[in-house]
Parts: sequence; structure tokens; C-alpha cells
Amino acid sequence: MAKADLEKYNKRLKKYLDEGRFYHTQGVRYTATAMAMAHGVDLYKAELAGLLHDSAKNIPDEKKIKLCKKHNIPMTEIELQSPYLLHSKLGAYIAEAKYDVHDEEVLEAIRNHTTGKPDMSRLDQIIFIADYIEPRRDKAPNLPEVRRMAFLDLDECCYIILRDTLNFLKSKNAKIDSMTEEAYNFYNRIHCRKYQNTEMPGNPKTDL
Repeated sequence: MAKADLEKYNKRLKKYLDEGRFYHTQGVRYTATAMAMAHGVDLYKAELAGLLHDSAKNIPDEKKIKLCKKHNIPMTEIELQSPYLLHSKLGAYIAEAKYDVHDEEVLEAIRNHTTGKPDMSRLDQIIFIADYIEPRRDKAPNLPEVRRMAFLDLDECCYIILRDTLNFLKSKNAKIDSMTEEAYNFYNRIHCRKYQNTEMPGNPKTDL
């Protein structure tokens, strides 16, 4: 693949995403590429994963479920209850089937960008973080600190995002994907070892 492919994909995406989602995608593409420069990650892979990460986002929820069943994409109970979560798995499928992307590292980064997972690759982390901090985002808590940390320490940045996400979901009594809790537990342990600290006040008590 070459840079020209990215522009071809970009034009195609514009047909399938609403205006807000398309501009969010451009923000993630830009942010992921900048983060890849800072952390020594392949720039093309970061830009490609950032560009395609939400390719399934505007598919209606019922159709997401139907497409996952049709293409044998496994679904968890929480994903069936909250089908918007399926856009990550379905996006990885679309990237491979419709955009001819076969790099498993790129597909995995797309697949994991919503919930995160324990022990993410650096590319996984970059797309997960870029989705949260891109320039059009303005409502998440602690954004200045998260944006600063994104270019300094990927593990700590994932910890902060997962912590704040779980705190937000718990405050809304929202359903929580178990993978997000597992990811938080993993990065919380790294945080505690790194700073020789126990869980900070206000952190969700999810580690069993």
C-alpha cells in the first residue's frame, strides 16, 4: 500500500460517515500519526488504523448485529445489549474485506480501540488514545493532562483514560464491557508499580 491508498480510502469513507464522524476520523488520523512519530511506531500503520478505525460507526445497530452474524464475528452479551460497541470488531472486518487491509497489527488496533484490552501493543494504545484525545474532543475529563501524557507515557495515558472512563460509566450506572475492566486492572497494576503507589482516591475498585 502507498500514501495514494490512504486518500482513496478517505474519499470512500466520506460517503459512509456522517460529517461529524468523518471529521473525527481525520482528527484521529492526524493525532495517531503525530503520536507514532513521538513513540517510534510505524507512521503508515498508525495513519491507516486511525483513518479506518470508525469505518463501521454509522451502520445502524440492528445491521451491525446482522453483519456480525453473517460474517461469523463473535459477539458478547454486553455487545448484544449495547451494539454500538460492535463497530470496532465490524470495522476491522470492513478494513480487511472492503479496504484490502491485511496487516494484523492494524486490524487489531481497529478491533481494540473502543474497549481497550490488557497488554495492548503500542499501535493499539496509540489508536485507543488518539480516539479519546483528537482535537475535536472537548468533553472528557482531564484532557490537557491526558493529551500531555499521550506523548510521554502510553501505559500511564491508557491508565488515566480507562480510570476516567470507568468512573464516568459507573456514575451513569451504564453497562461496562468486561474487557474495559480487564484493561483497567492491567494498566492500574503498571501505574501502581511505576509510582509505588496504591490506587488513587476516586479510582474504580475493579481489581479482584
